[in-house]
Amino acid sequence: MDKQTALIGTAKGLIVYDFVRESKPNLRSVHFVGFAVSMVFIDRRNGRWWLGLSHKHWGQKLHFSDDEGSSWQEVAMPNLKGRTLPDGRPAHLRQIWSMSEAGKDRPEELWLGTDPGGLFHSKDNGASFKLVASLWTHPSRQKEGQWFGAGSDHPFIHSIVVNPKNSDHIYVAVSCAGVFETRDGGSNWTPRNNGLKAA
Repeated sequence: MDKQTALIGTAKGLIVYDFVRESKPNLRSVHFVGFAVSMVFIDRRNGRWWLGLSHKHWGQKLHFSDDEGSSWQEVAMPNLKGRTLPDGRPAHLRQIWSMSEAGKDRPEELWLGTDPGGLFHSKDNGASFKLVASLWTHPSRQKEGQWFGAGSDHPFIHSIVVNPKNSDHIYVAVSCAGVFETRDGGSNWTPRNNGLKAA
C-alpha cells in the first residue's frame, strides 16, 4: 500500500503523520516542540524537508532535513539589510511564508516568500538567498494603498508557482497586492489582476 506523509506546521511545533490507505493516521514524530512553524515545504526533486520557525526571542529561522526529520540543519536567514519600506522606515524580515523549487532543469534553485513582501532566490539549494530587487521596487509597491497587509502590518508573499516546463516563468501572490508574473526569471514583473477588486 502507498504511504503518504503529512507535515503539519503548528504554533507549537511540526507534527508528522503517515497515512496508509484505509488505515488510521499514524503519528510518526513531533519536532521543534514549543516553537511556531510559519512555513513547511518538501522539495519534490530531492525529498528535502524545509521549515520556517518563528522564535519569539531569536526571530525567524530556516531549517532543513535530508533524512525526514531525524536530523536538522540551520541555514543563514535572508535579510532586507539596507532596504526600506515605502514610508521610508527600514525593512526587517519578520516571517517566512512560502517556498518553491525551480524546475527539474535547475535542481539547485529555490524561491522564498516573506513578510514584508520579499521574494528571495537561491541558486545553491538554500545555502544562500538573494532578494529579487525587481519585485521589491516594483512601481505598484511605491503607490500608497497598492500593497498592504491582510491580517498583518505589511504585505507578504504567500504563494509561489514555478512553471515545471519553464523555470523562468513564475507567478507570485502577494497579500494584499495580487498576482504578479515573470517570464524572464524575475527580471521583470507584470500584475495579473484584471477583474479583481479589493476595497
